[in-house]
Order: sequence, then C-alpha cells, then structure tokens
Amino acid sequence: MINLLNYTLPELTDWMQTELGEPKFRAVQVWQWIWQKMARDFDAMSNVSKACRARLAETARIDWPEVARVQESSDGTTKFLLRLEDGALVETVLIPSDSREGVRRWTQCLSSQVGCAMGCTFCATGDMGFERNMTMGEILGQILVAREHLGDNRPDWPVLRNLVFMGMGEPLLNLREVMRALQSLNNDKGLNFSPRRITVSTCGIEKGLAELGASGLAYLAVSLHAPTQELRARIMPKAARWPLDQLLAALKSYPLKTRERITFEYLLLGGINDGPGQAEELARLVADIKGKLNLIVYNPAEGAPYAAPDEARVLAFEQCLWKRHITAIVRKSKGQDIKAACGQLKAASTGEI
Repeated sequence: MINLLNYTLPELTDWMQTELGEPKFRAVQVWQWIWQKMARDFDAMSNVSKACRARLAETARIDWPEVARVQESSDGTTKFLLRLEDGALVETVLIPSDSREGVRRWTQCLSSQVGCAMGCTFCATGDMGFERNMTMGEILGQILVAREHLGDNRPDWPVLRNLVFMGMGEPLLNLREVMRALQSLNNDKGLNFSPRRITVSTCGIEKGLAELGASGLAYLAVSLHAPTQELRARIMPKAARWPLDQLLAALKSYPLKTRERITFEYLLLGGINDGPGQAEELARLVADIKGKLNLIVYNPAEGAPYAAPDEARVLAFEQCLWKRHITAIVRKSKGQDIKAACGQLKAASTGEI
C-alpha cells in the first residue's frame, strides 16, 4: 500500500487518474488535505466524495514519521528524534527566531539521509556512517511533524518560516529525493515555501551543485570550514576529494538571483582553523564570490576531537574578515543543553529506544 507522502502533485494526479479514474481537481484536493490541512485520515477529507475516500483507503495511506523523542532547550530550540517506517532514526530541529507582531517565527533544520557518508571529523553524524537515503515523503514528513507540534495550521499565516537542509546527511548525495522535495515545497497548492526561504547546505558535490543551481528552487550554503586544501583534507577528507580551487571556481559561476548570495559556513575549531593568518587566507579565498560568511563556534560534546575556540580569537577572526570587506556573522549556538548539534541526540539514544 503506497504512502501518498511520497508522491509529488503531478505523480499523485497521474496515479489517481490511472488507478482511481479521478479527475485532476480531485488530486489537488487530496494534495491540499495532506500538505495544507495536515490530514492523516482520508475520512477527514470532507470535500472529497465518499466513494473516492473509500478507494483511497483501500489502496493508499498517509504515514508520517513517528516521534520517538522530543527535547526542548531553555532557549526554545526543540529537537525531535523521528523513527521512520523501517525503524531508522533521524533528527530534525526547530530553531526559534525573533517574534514579529507577537508571534514567534521558526526555522526548521531538515535531514536528508539516515547517517552520512562524508565522515567529517567534527560531526557526530559522520561518526555513524551512512545507512540509506531518505525518501521525499520522509524528508517532507519532518515538516508535518514540526507544524503539528507548533500548532501551525494556517497556511496564510505560517509560523514555520524557513527551512534549512543542514541536518543529517549530505543533501546532494540524495539528489533525486531532495529535488523532488524542493519541487513539492515550491508548489503553491501545498506547503508553498518560496525558494528564498529554503537553504540547501552542501560540503561540495560537483554533480549535484550544477543541478541545484539550474533549478532555482533553493538558496545555497557551502560548508567550507578550512581556507586551504590541505587543512580541508584533514578535517573533511571525503569532501576535499573535490579540490578546493575547483569548488570555488564552480561557485564563481553559480547562478544567483537578484540580492541572493551564497552562504559560506565556517566552523571555528580551537587552535585548528581559527588563527589570524587563516582568517586572511579565507578572506582572499571568497573575496570575488558573491557571498557571506556564517562563523559557527564549535561546541564540543563529550569525547570530541576538537576544542571550542577562545572568545578573543573568534572576535579577532571576525574583525579580520570585516576589515577586508567580507560580510561575516558569528552565529550564536543554540540548544547546547539538549545536544542540538547534528547527530548528537541519535548518538545518545542508540540502544535506549
């Protein structure tokens, strides 16, 4: 029995026409019930005929990921451990932002794979290794879980405003399902997210980068974390297989919309990549690319291979970039008290659930 979360609207339309003999408008109705009204039962679809609902119930289902655990930080950051149909566990995180007009807005960090094959030395997910790719339905199902948690049931006034593919996995290594998810997210008859509210983060996958850029379906973030090929190969060995100079050359020609910029993510590791000379190297590296830098202060977990950088070095690093006219912002770490960094909750829960 098929899970309708795994169908794009064109796929759902084709299936309902072929298998159920239903017209196109009926598929749109079902699609809206699933993604806008968050229906989990066909009986709730009041404007769909009883006969159609009965046939749907016989041949299809609407299955969300199961919430295995929820943890909420003192700063409002909320992390979910989700169990997929085969028992695999993935994480998604809700991050609060400043409220507007008395309503708090949220950003959701989405996973795209169960585990990760990239093996970055600072990442808890990388320690787990790769299990499998997530389906479109599993990727988008994270949003349904979050919206239900938030009581976010008004498509005309959503509180979940931004999506970032920065959770478990490398999105461009699951390109087919991530692109299908982005196409569905951009559909105004469903979740209706503008591309400018979606960011896909990659450590640099040559094949997928070009397709993502051509689609215009999301903004781009690149996990850089080192200003030289040698250091990048040491801390991100698999990502560095695409040489840094070739990655940057590709980014220089990456298609950008008006006022769109590439976000460079740079995780500051104490004594590793946070020196003044490295800040100058980084400034030279990105100077002629239309972008901005997010500086992230490393928050070591127990047994982590790196230390947090000194606060004075962080400030000096940021100031060095600004002096060279590079837009750089130190991002405040959130959810430290609930291990909100990617992979930490699953790692802590292994064997407990």
